[in-house]
Amino acid sequence: MSQSSLISNWTKKFVDSYAVLGVAVTADNNRVLKRYRDIAKLLHPDRFGLEHGDAKELATQLLASLVNPAYKQLKVEKDRNESVANLRIKVRVLNKRNGAIAPESEVARQLLECAVSAVDVFYEQAIAKLAEGQYQNIDQFESTTEQLGELNLIYLQLKLGDMGVREKRSGIIAAAEAKPFNIMSNPVTPEVVTESYDQRHYRRARQYATNSNWAEVVNELKDAIKLKGDKSEYHSLLGVAYLRQKNQGYARAHLKRALELNPSDPLVIKYASQAGIVIPAAIQPQTNGKKALVNQAATPQKRGGLFGFLRSGK
Repeated sequence: MSQSSLISNWTKKFVDSYAVLGVAVTADNNRVLKRYRDIAKLLHPDRFGLEHGDAKELATQLLASLVNPAYKQLKVEKDRNESVANLRIKVRVLNKRNGAIAPESEVARQLLECAVSAVDVFYEQAIAKLAEGQYQNIDQFESTTEQLGELNLIYLQLKLGDMGVREKRSGIIAAAEAKPFNIMSNPVTPEVVTESYDQRHYRRARQYATNSNWAEVVNELKDAIKLKGDKSEYHSLLGVAYLRQKNQGYARAHLKRALELNPSDPLVIKYASQAGIVIPAAIQPQTNGKKALVNQAATPQKRGGLFGFLRSGK
C-alpha cells in the first residue's frame, strides 16, 4: 500500500483526536500542548537520516494529516468538550447495539475489570504507557492508536451514569469521587463537585501516593502548583514525595513553603524533622492543654486516616 493510501486510511479510521495524540480524555490544555510538542519532535524530518527517506515522508504526512488536525481540535476547550461528547455518543450507540463494549485489547479488558476506585489511575497510567511508543516507531502507530481509542471508549463507558464525566468550564472532570481519600481528615460528602485544574492534579497526586508512585505524585503536584501556588496541602504533599525520593533540598523547600501558608498543616508537622525543619513551639500540636512532641502528635497509627497512605513508610 502506498504511503498516501495508508495516510488516507488512517485519517478515516482514527477520528478520536485523543487517541491520535495519545492523551487521556481528562487531559487539560497544558498536557495536550506538551504531548503535541513531543510528537512533533519525534516526527520532525531532521530525526530521519538520508537512508530513511520513506519513513521521513510518512512521518511528515502523519504530522500534517493526523497529528496537526488532532491538536487543533484539542487545544481549544470548547472543541475538547465536543470531542468527548462525540465519544460518549459513540459509547451509548455501541451499548444500545451490543449491550456493552467488548474490548479486544488486553489492557482495555484490564481497565474494564478494575475496581471503581482504581479506574482513573489505571486508565491514565495505561494511556501514558502506550503513548511512549506510539510515535517512536511509526510501524507501531496503527496498533497503538487502536488500543488508545479502545481505552478511551471503555473509560467513558465506565463513567456513564452516576460515575459519568461532565464537560465544564474547567474541562473534563469527574462528577463525583469514587470514595474518600485516606489523606483527608474529613470524609467527602456524596455531592457533585466541580474540580478546577489544580484540584484535579491534586486528586491524582493523592491517588498515586496511595500506591507509593512518588514520581507521578511529583509530576501532578508541579502542575497543580503552577496553577495555584498558595495551597499548603500541595506543597506539603510534594515535600513528602521528595523525601521519599531522597531529595532533601526540594523536600525542605516545599515543606517550609507549606508551613508559611499553613502553620498547622499536618503533613508538615509530621515530616518537618525529617527535612531538618524546626516547628516553632507556639504552633506545635497540643495534647490535653499541654504542648506535645511533634513526632508523638503525628504518629500515623494514632492519627488514623489522615496519614493512611503513608502508614507503611514506603
